[in-house]
Amino acid sequence: MKLPGRNENCWCNSGKKYKKCHLRSDENGETAPPGVTQQVIRHPTVTPGIISPPRQVPDNMALPEYTKSRKPGGRGISCQKETEDEISRMRRAGKVARGVLDSVLAAVKPGITTDALDEIAHLAAISFGAYPSPLHYMGFPKSICTSVNEVILHGIPDNRKLQRGDIINCDVTVYIDGMHGDCSETVLVGKVSDRAHSLVQTTWECMMKGIEVVSPGQHFNEIGRVIESHANKSGYSVFRQFGGHGIGQNFHMDPYIAHYYEPENQTIMEEGMTFTIEPMINAGGPGSKSWSDNWTIVTMDLALSAQFEHTVLVTRNGVDILTGEQKPWFLRGDI
Repeated sequence: MKLPGRNENCWCNSGKKYKKCHLRSDENGETAPPGVTQQVIRHPTVTPGIISPPRQVPDNMALPEYTKSRKPGGRGISCQKETEDEISRMRRAGKVARGVLDSVLAAVKPGITTDALDEIAHLAAISFGAYPSPLHYMGFPKSICTSVNEVILHGIPDNRKLQRGDIINCDVTVYIDGMHGDCSETVLVGKVSDRAHSLVQTTWECMMKGIEVVSPGQHFNEIGRVIESHANKSGYSVFRQFGGHGIGQNFHMDPYIAHYYEPENQTIMEEGMTFTIEPMINAGGPGSKSWSDNWTIVTMDLALSAQFEHTVLVTRNGVDILTGEQKPWFLRGDI
Protein backbone atom coordinates (compact mmCIF):
# COMPACT_ATOMS: atom_id res chain seq x y z
CA MET A 1 0.00 0.00 0.00
CA LYS A 2 1.23 3.48 -0.86
CA LEU A 3 0.30 6.71 0.84
CA PRO A 4 -2.28 8.71 -1.15
CA GLY A 5 -1.53 11.92 -2.98
CA ARG A 6 -2.39 15.24 -1.35
CA ASN A 7 -5.69 15.56 -3.22
CA GLU A 8 -6.68 11.91 -3.01
CA ASN A 9 -8.98 10.44 -0.38
CA CYS A 10 -7.26 9.77 2.95
CA TRP A 11 -6.23 6.21 3.76
CA CYS A 12 -8.39 6.26 6.93
CA ASN A 13 -11.63 6.23 4.87
CA SER A 14 -12.84 9.48 6.43
CA GLY A 15 -13.98 10.74 3.03
CA LYS A 16 -11.68 13.77 3.35
CA LYS A 17 -8.79 14.59 1.08
CA TYR A 18 -5.44 13.37 2.44
CA LYS A 19 -4.10 16.96 2.80
CA LYS A 20 -7.10 17.83 5.01
CA CYS A 21 -6.86 14.72 7.13
CA HIS A 22 -3.71 12.68 7.96
CA LEU A 23 -1.05 14.36 5.79
CA ARG A 24 0.44 16.51 8.55
CA SER A 25 0.44 13.77 11.18
CA ASP A 26 2.14 11.37 8.76
CA GLU A 27 4.77 14.01 7.92
CA ASN A 28 5.39 14.46 11.66
CA GLY A 29 6.30 10.79 11.89
CA GLU A 30 3.15 9.53 13.59
CA THR A 31 1.72 6.07 12.93
CA ALA A 32 1.02 5.46 9.26
CA PRO A 33 -1.59 2.96 7.98
CA PRO A 34 -0.71 -0.75 8.22
CA GLY A 35 1.09 -2.09 5.20
CA VAL A 36 2.55 1.19 3.96
CA THR A 37 5.75 0.41 2.08
CA GLN A 38 6.56 3.87 0.71
CA GLN A 39 8.78 5.97 2.93
CA VAL A 40 7.05 9.10 4.19
CA ILE A 41 8.52 12.15 2.49
CA ARG A 42 8.62 15.10 4.86
CA HIS A 43 8.72 18.69 3.74
CA PRO A 44 10.52 21.51 5.55
CA THR A 45 8.38 23.40 8.04
CA VAL A 46 11.12 26.00 8.54
CA THR A 47 12.92 27.89 5.79
CA PRO A 48 15.38 30.82 5.93
CA GLY A 49 13.69 34.11 6.75
CA ILE A 50 14.68 37.76 6.95
CA ILE A 51 17.26 38.45 9.66
CA SER A 52 17.29 41.90 11.23
CA PRO A 53 20.59 43.66 12.10
CA PRO A 54 22.39 42.65 15.32
CA ARG A 55 21.11 44.46 18.39
CA GLN A 56 23.28 46.95 20.25
CA VAL A 57 24.49 46.81 23.86
CA PRO A 58 25.36 49.73 26.18
CA ASP A 59 28.80 51.25 25.68
CA ASN A 60 29.78 50.63 29.29
CA MET A 61 28.87 46.93 29.32
CA ALA A 62 31.59 44.39 30.16
CA LEU A 63 32.17 42.32 27.01
CA PRO A 64 33.48 38.77 26.62
CA GLU A 65 36.91 38.54 25.04
CA TYR A 66 35.71 37.10 21.71
CA THR A 67 33.79 40.28 20.83
CA LYS A 68 37.18 41.96 20.38
CA SER A 69 39.45 39.17 19.16
CA ARG A 70 36.76 37.42 17.08
CA LYS A 71 38.28 34.16 18.37
CA PRO A 72 36.22 31.87 20.64
CA GLY A 73 38.97 30.72 23.03
CA GLY A 74 38.43 28.36 25.93
CA ARG A 75 39.62 25.04 24.54
CA GLY A 76 42.37 23.52 26.63
CA ILE A 77 41.31 25.58 29.67
CA SER A 78 39.91 23.73 32.68
CA CYS A 79 36.31 24.43 33.66
CA GLN A 80 37.13 23.74 37.33
CA LYS A 81 36.38 26.57 39.76
CA GLU A 82 39.00 26.83 42.51
CA THR A 83 37.53 29.58 44.71
CA GLU A 84 34.22 30.39 46.36
CA ASP A 85 34.20 33.70 44.47
CA GLU A 86 34.34 31.91 41.12
CA ILE A 87 31.54 29.56 42.16
CA SER A 88 29.47 32.46 43.44
CA ARG A 89 29.86 34.29 40.12
CA MET A 90 28.88 31.12 38.22
CA ARG A 91 25.76 30.82 40.36
CA ARG A 92 24.81 34.39 39.49
CA ALA A 93 25.42 33.79 35.77
CA GLY A 94 23.23 30.69 35.90
CA LYS A 95 20.47 32.53 37.75
CA VAL A 96 20.46 35.40 35.27
CA ALA A 97 20.45 33.02 32.29
CA ARG A 98 17.42 31.30 33.80
CA GLY A 99 15.66 34.63 34.28
CA VAL A 100 16.25 35.64 30.68
CA LEU A 101 15.08 32.25 29.39
CA ASP A 102 11.88 32.46 31.44
CA SER A 103 11.18 35.91 29.99
CA VAL A 104 11.51 34.47 26.49
CA LEU A 105 9.44 31.34 27.07
CA ALA A 106 6.64 33.37 28.68
CA ALA A 107 6.29 35.21 25.35
CA VAL A 108 6.12 32.12 23.11
CA LYS A 109 2.73 31.94 21.39
CA PRO A 110 1.31 31.42 17.92
CA GLY A 111 2.00 34.43 15.70
CA ILE A 112 5.09 35.79 17.45
CA THR A 113 8.26 35.90 15.39
CA THR A 114 11.52 34.37 16.53
CA ASP A 115 13.10 37.80 16.00
CA ALA A 116 10.67 39.23 18.57
CA LEU A 117 11.80 36.53 21.00
CA ASP A 118 15.40 37.58 20.33
CA GLU A 119 14.53 41.17 21.21
CA ILE A 120 12.91 40.06 24.47
CA ALA A 121 16.01 38.06 25.40
CA HIS A 122 18.36 40.88 24.45
CA LEU A 123 16.54 43.49 26.52
CA ALA A 124 16.11 41.10 29.46
CA ALA A 125 19.83 40.31 29.53
CA ILE A 126 20.74 44.00 29.47
CA SER A 127 18.24 44.73 32.26
CA PHE A 128 20.19 42.26 34.43
CA GLY A 129 23.48 43.91 33.44
CA ALA A 130 24.47 40.87 31.37
CA TYR A 131 25.82 40.53 27.83
CA PRO A 132 23.90 38.07 25.58
CA SER A 133 26.74 35.63 24.89
CA PRO A 134 25.71 34.39 21.39
CA LEU A 135 25.85 37.94 19.98
CA HIS A 136 28.94 38.14 17.72
CA TYR A 137 30.25 34.77 18.92
CA MET A 138 32.18 33.54 15.86
CA GLY A 139 30.00 35.88 13.81
CA PHE A 140 26.58 34.78 15.11
CA PRO A 141 24.26 37.74 14.43
CA LYS A 142 21.64 37.46 17.18
CA SER A 143 21.34 37.27 20.97
CA ILE A 144 19.75 33.81 21.32
CA CYS A 145 19.26 30.68 19.22
CA THR A 146 15.72 29.68 18.25
CA SER A 147 15.39 26.18 16.78
CA VAL A 148 11.94 25.26 15.47
CA ASN A 149 10.63 21.77 14.59
CA GLU A 150 13.26 20.00 12.44
CA VAL A 151 15.98 22.53 13.38
CA ILE A 152 18.32 20.74 15.78
CA LEU A 153 20.33 23.74 16.97
CA HIS A 154 21.77 27.18 16.15
CA GLY A 155 18.61 28.47 14.51
CA ILE A 156 18.95 32.21 13.81
CA PRO A 157 15.96 34.33 14.90
CA ASP A 158 14.19 35.89 11.94
CA ASN A 159 10.77 37.04 10.75
CA ARG A 160 9.16 33.56 10.77
CA LYS A 161 6.00 33.52 12.87
CA LEU A 162 5.45 30.57 15.20
CA GLN A 163 2.52 28.39 14.24
CA ARG A 164 0.20 26.39 16.44
CA GLY A 165 1.62 22.86 16.54
CA ASP A 166 5.28 23.95 16.37
CA ILE A 167 7.87 23.08 18.96
CA ILE A 168 10.70 25.54 19.60
CA ASN A 169 13.94 25.40 21.53
CA CYS A 170 15.13 28.73 22.91
CA ASP A 171 18.80 28.69 23.90
CA VAL A 172 20.02 31.47 26.20
CA THR A 173 23.56 32.20 27.36
CA VAL A 174 24.60 35.33 29.27
CA TYR A 175 27.93 36.80 30.39
CA ILE A 176 27.98 38.58 33.74
CA ASP A 177 30.60 39.07 36.45
CA GLY A 178 33.16 37.45 34.17
CA MET A 179 31.24 34.17 33.80
CA HIS A 180 28.83 32.60 31.30
CA GLY A 181 25.59 30.81 32.23
CA ASP A 182 23.85 28.64 29.62
CA CYS A 183 20.41 26.99 29.46
CA SER A 184 17.65 26.09 27.03
CA GLU A 185 14.20 24.52 26.85
CA THR A 186 11.96 23.21 24.12
CA VAL A 187 8.35 24.34 24.48
CA LEU A 188 5.07 23.59 22.74
CA VAL A 189 3.28 26.19 20.65
CA GLY A 190 -0.37 25.44 21.34
CA LYS A 191 -1.70 21.95 20.76
CA VAL A 192 0.96 19.68 19.25
CA SER A 193 0.90 16.10 18.02
CA ASP A 194 1.29 13.26 20.51
CA ARG A 195 4.55 12.39 18.77
CA ALA A 196 5.92 15.90 19.30
CA HIS A 197 4.87 15.96 22.96
CA SER A 198 6.46 12.56 23.55
CA LEU A 199 9.73 13.70 21.97
CA VAL A 200 9.88 16.83 24.14
CA GLN A 201 9.06 14.82 27.28
CA THR A 202 11.70 12.21 26.51
CA THR A 203 14.35 14.83 25.75
CA TRP A 204 13.79 16.52 29.10
CA GLU A 205 13.98 13.12 30.82
CA CYS A 206 17.25 12.43 28.99
CA MET A 207 18.77 15.64 30.32
CA MET A 208 17.62 14.95 33.87
CA LYS A 209 18.97 11.39 33.77
CA GLY A 210 22.31 12.77 32.61
CA ILE A 211 22.36 15.27 35.48
CA GLU A 212 21.47 12.61 38.05
CA VAL A 213 24.71 10.69 37.46
CA VAL A 214 26.97 13.72 38.00
CA SER A 215 29.25 13.42 41.05
CA PRO A 216 32.97 13.61 41.89
CA GLY A 217 34.85 10.56 40.60
CA GLN A 218 32.22 9.68 38.00
CA HIS A 219 33.23 9.08 34.38
CA PHE A 220 31.91 11.68 31.95
CA ASN A 221 30.87 8.90 29.57
CA GLU A 222 28.21 7.81 32.06
CA ILE A 223 26.23 10.91 31.06
CA GLY A 224 26.13 9.74 27.45
CA ARG A 225 25.37 6.17 28.43
CA VAL A 226 22.19 6.97 30.35
CA ILE A 227 21.01 9.56 27.81
CA GLU A 228 21.51 7.30 24.80
CA SER A 229 19.89 4.35 26.56
CA HIS A 230 16.76 6.32 27.46
CA ALA A 231 16.43 7.92 24.03
CA ASN A 232 16.81 4.59 22.21
CA LYS A 233 14.27 2.86 24.46
CA SER A 234 11.76 5.48 23.37
CA GLY A 235 12.55 4.96 19.68
CA TYR A 236 14.55 8.16 19.24
CA SER A 237 18.14 8.91 18.20
CA VAL A 238 20.84 11.08 19.77
CA PHE A 239 22.37 13.83 17.63
CA ARG A 240 26.14 13.34 17.86
CA GLN A 241 27.72 16.28 16.09
CA PHE A 242 27.44 18.62 19.10
CA GLY A 243 27.31 18.01 22.84
CA GLY A 244 27.75 19.64 26.22
CA HIS A 245 30.84 21.60 27.21
CA GLY A 246 32.74 23.12 30.05
CA ILE A 247 31.72 26.70 30.79
CA GLY A 248 32.85 29.57 32.97
CA GLN A 249 35.05 32.52 32.08
CA ASN A 250 34.83 31.16 28.52
CA PHE A 251 31.64 30.32 26.63
CA HIS A 252 32.98 26.91 25.63
CA MET A 253 35.71 25.11 27.56
CA ASP A 254 36.99 21.60 28.05
CA PRO A 255 35.73 18.97 28.52
CA TYR A 256 33.43 18.05 25.63
CA ILE A 257 30.46 16.07 26.96
CA ALA A 258 29.06 13.52 24.50
CA HIS A 259 25.38 12.60 24.87
CA TYR A 260 26.03 9.10 23.55
CA TYR A 261 28.19 6.42 25.16
CA GLU A 262 31.94 6.73 24.55
CA PRO A 263 33.53 3.69 26.24
CA GLU A 264 37.04 4.95 25.51
CA ASN A 265 36.45 8.25 27.32
CA GLN A 266 37.91 7.79 30.80
CA THR A 267 37.80 11.45 31.89
CA ILE A 268 36.67 11.85 35.50
CA MET A 269 34.45 14.55 37.01
CA GLU A 270 36.01 16.62 39.77
CA GLU A 271 34.52 18.84 42.44
CA GLY A 272 34.23 22.43 41.25
CA MET A 273 33.78 21.65 37.55
CA THR A 274 31.03 23.57 35.74
CA PHE A 275 29.65 22.31 32.43
CA THR A 276 26.48 21.94 30.41
CA ILE A 277 24.34 18.89 29.74
CA GLU A 278 22.22 19.57 26.65
CA PRO A 279 21.03 16.50 24.74
CA MET A 280 19.60 16.98 21.27
CA ILE A 281 17.19 14.13 20.52
CA ASN A 282 15.77 13.42 17.05
CA ALA A 283 12.42 11.77 16.36
CA GLY A 284 13.97 10.17 13.28
CA GLY A 285 17.56 9.33 12.44
CA PRO A 286 20.68 11.02 13.84
CA GLY A 287 21.75 12.49 10.49
CA SER A 288 21.82 16.22 9.84
CA LYS A 289 22.54 18.87 7.23
CA SER A 290 23.47 22.54 7.46
CA TRP A 291 21.90 25.56 5.83
CA SER A 292 23.98 27.93 3.75
CA ASP A 293 24.13 30.36 6.70
CA ASN A 294 26.69 27.94 8.23
CA TRP A 295 24.79 27.97 11.52
CA THR A 296 21.38 26.36 11.21
CA ILE A 297 21.50 22.56 11.46
CA VAL A 298 18.40 20.51 10.63
CA THR A 299 17.62 16.81 10.71
CA MET A 300 18.53 15.00 7.51
CA ASP A 301 15.10 13.35 7.32
CA LEU A 302 13.29 16.54 8.46
CA ALA A 303 11.90 14.75 11.51
CA LEU A 304 11.39 16.77 14.67
CA SER A 305 14.23 17.46 17.10
CA ALA A 306 14.18 18.73 20.69
CA GLN A 307 16.77 19.92 23.21
CA PHE A 308 17.05 20.84 26.89
CA GLU A 309 20.07 22.30 28.65
CA HIS A 310 21.30 23.14 32.14
CA THR A 311 24.59 24.42 33.49
CA VAL A 312 25.67 22.26 36.43
CA LEU A 313 28.31 22.38 39.17
CA VAL A 314 29.99 19.25 40.53
CA THR A 315 29.79 19.50 44.32
CA ARG A 316 31.38 17.47 47.09
CA ASN A 317 28.20 15.43 47.46
CA GLY A 318 26.91 15.38 43.90
CA VAL A 319 25.60 18.15 41.65
CA ASP A 320 23.93 21.55 41.74
CA ILE A 321 21.87 22.82 38.81
CA LEU A 322 22.95 26.44 38.40
CA THR A 323 20.25 27.35 35.88
CA GLY A 324 17.19 26.45 37.97
CA GLU A 325 15.35 23.32 39.01
CA GLN A 326 11.77 24.46 38.44
CA LYS A 327 9.18 22.55 36.45
CA PRO A 328 9.84 22.81 32.69
CA TRP A 329 7.49 25.02 30.73
CA PHE A 330 6.07 22.23 28.55
CA LEU A 331 4.62 20.59 31.68
CA ARG A 332 2.83 23.79 32.72
CA GLY A 333 0.18 23.50 30.02
CA ASP A 334 -0.21 24.49 26.38
CA ILE A 335 0.71 28.01 25.28
